[in-house]
Amino acid sequence: MNPLLQPWDTPHGLPPFDRVLDEHWGPAVDARLEEARAAVAAVAADPEAPSFANTVLALELADRDLNAVLGAFWAVAGADANPAREALERELAPKLAAYGSEIIANKALFARLDALWEEREALGLSPEEARVLMLTHRGFVRAGARLEGEAEARLKAIKSRLATLGTAFSQNLLADERAWSMALSEEELARLPAFVAEAARAAGAARGLGPVVTLSRSLVVPFLQHSPDREARRRAFEAWTTRGAWGGATDNRGVVAETLALRAEMAGLLGYPSYAAWKLETEMARTPEAVRGLLDRVWAPAVAAAGRDAQALEAMLREDGEAGPLRPWDWRFYAERRRVRDFALDEAEVKPFLGLDGVRAAAFDCARRLFGLELAPLDGPTYHPDVRMWEVTRGGAHVAVFVADDFAREGKRSGAWCGAMRAQSRMKGDVRPLVVNVCNFARPAEGGRAVLSWDDARTLFHEFGHALHQMLSDVTHESVSGTSVARDFVELPSQLYEHWLEVPAVLEEFARDAEGRPMPEGLRERLLRARTFDMGFSTVEYLASAYVDLDFHEGAPPPDPMQRQAEVLDGLGMPPAIGMRHATPHFQHVFAGSGYAAGYYSYLWSEVMDADAFAAFEERGDPFDPELAGRLERDILSRGGSEEEGELYLRFRGRMPGPEALLRGRGLLEPA
Repeated sequence: MNPLLQPWDTPHGLPPFDRVLDEHWGPAVDARLEEARAAVAAVAADPEAPSFANTVLALELADRDLNAVLGAFWAVAGADANPAREALERELAPKLAAYGSEIIANKALFARLDALWEEREALGLSPEEARVLMLTHRGFVRAGARLEGEAEARLKAIKSRLATLGTAFSQNLLADERAWSMALSEEELARLPAFVAEAARAAGAARGLGPVVTLSRSLVVPFLQHSPDREARRRAFEAWTTRGAWGGATDNRGVVAETLALRAEMAGLLGYPSYAAWKLETEMARTPEAVRGLLDRVWAPAVAAAGRDAQALEAMLREDGEAGPLRPWDWRFYAERRRVRDFALDEAEVKPFLGLDGVRAAAFDCARRLFGLELAPLDGPTYHPDVRMWEVTRGGAHVAVFVADDFAREGKRSGAWCGAMRAQSRMKGDVRPLVVNVCNFARPAEGGRAVLSWDDARTLFHEFGHALHQMLSDVTHESVSGTSVARDFVELPSQLYEHWLEVPAVLEEFARDAEGRPMPEGLRERLLRARTFDMGFSTVEYLASAYVDLDFHEGAPPPDPMQRQAEVLDGLGMPPAIGMRHATPHFQHVFAGSGYAAGYYSYLWSEVMDADAFAAFEERGDPFDPELAGRLERDILSRGGSEEEGELYLRFRGRMPGPEALLRGRGLLEPA
């Protein structure tokens, strides 16, 4: 009896993780896939004239049970991989790509959609139904539904191969991250802040080793900030920034080259001059030129700010007796020293007040004050002992289940993300979401207290902002639910929510040490005053990755992506002491799937809006203004992709913003 194929008799329909074995996943997906195929075939063969209900809605419901199993599996595969799950991922990638291609290639099904599209004005559809019809029809056309013969067959083969390559990229990177560690002696540990030493001990214990630095961002970045050993910093930095390019079976450079070539070929088959032109057509930016215009507007002030900082840091390097020049593995170390010098702000002083439980309580409380949400701990089956769950309610009514998986460990993909094992919809009953936030915070020593860096705390708020977008969704159709929006709009709710972490009253209440003492007012003020510190560096490293991503997809695919990466950076005048935030061989946003391909710029595009949106609260003089919070939920968070994203923002703010608020918020305006 496969528990995945039985009714999920669990709290709020959670996947029955406590009864699922690895051997259950494959047969469950196969069974649900065959059911979905039969349901799609029935829609295409329906003898009744096409209607919205028997075609668009029926198609959306066809793979609902398949998506339930896949939603649970992807949650496990991304956060708790093992050889069996990785093998199944490799097997599923081309299988699911083939299923998607079969749907697009179903001429009878597309004929029904085409007929509905032609008659759309006479159908009497609701605004949401009209939007879903448009998106569905457009999705078929953009996926190649009008292609025939050799072009159709070639596109199907390309999609299958791209799915396989995306899985390989992610698994290669995870293998490199598993393989590398750098041992630290007791003498070296003694030269590090206690929280870094403790994280190194915990990371080593998890691998059956002594204290180590790993390639988890939550450990390697603090090490780079605090280790006085320049050679050790170099080794750690180079390992971290060359993941995916170590040669051998896990090298991603060939994967990238093939991926870019196939994407360009796919765009050509679909009638577009480039993959970027195809991808951006449905985003808010619309064109590569619009994206480049925004990047260029921010690049010059960011480089200028970074240049001023580099001069100060190199002077500190030379004061230490180093010959220079300032190198990328030096920047974080001297920037941290400068932060202490100029702002009397030491991360080791701040971290004890940013306990994981306290920061999460702050995120929850802001959701209560803004949207009336209450979160209470929930018991139920989970896929790993680290996982914690809460039931989300409002006015006593169930809203969602929120799941958090916080700590870095073997088998977890790097980075942080939000996913939905089940999305909100009302297509067939009132379906409430199951939302997951996954992070890679440093694990405390056994029995210790988990503490966060300021960057970690922002990450927690960011991912919870995505979760709110899912949890507060209030639409009928799953295809436009929650975060199913344009890629350059999806980061608006998450980046906007980060602003509430910086509200002084929030820090005053929730930033407390292990004994419950609040962060001293002076420290809190210094922390907030330094929030734009080193922003030139972080903006330049981000923009460099966005430029490379856009260039890869805007022109002819490069035969040697690493050479093209170097040419792009050289053309930009990339500061030599700053590297890309995500170098090509480990650029998961772009190559572990297509979600952010030609779209890494979207964080910046969304930031233009989030800076302007929070300014609306500042103008009211109340970060929890109830009327504005209600509009934020009604006009943006609850609407998902049920309306054009620009219209949603206009309704909330009354106008579209320029980049000035972003530049001001990042402290990149030229000093007077």
